[in-house]
Amino acid sequence: MVIHIAMKRALRKGALRDCGQRCVYCAVPLDCRTATLDHVVPVARGGAHDPGNLVTACGPCNRLKGDLLPFEFFARFPWAGANFVRYARNVHRALKRGARRAVSLAFARLDEAA
Repeated sequence: MVIHIAMKRALRKGALRDCGQRCVYCAVPLDCRTATLDHVVPVARGGAHDPGNLVTACGPCNRLKGDLLPFEFFARFPWAGANFVRYARNVHRALKRGARRAVSLAFARLDEAA
């Protein structure tokens, strides 16, 4: 499915507002020029072009996440999951619950290793 440019711009603007004008993964401030849209569940892995699956991310974080599913990404980078829980306000509730679980498990593993 090809997203029309005006539609993509509107989705980015809405996601930017909903995410507190920050990258939901590293919390760096963003604006319309620096924000990229990230599909929390990648389209390549069955995700939709739905506002509940879209967040704003900086370019480096978007590339770092790539086609990883949220729990895979947050298990590798718990700091990203912690920021996601804080800034991704309008994503589907199931995605936020999964992020919380992944972050808890990742931090528990770090505590065991210490």
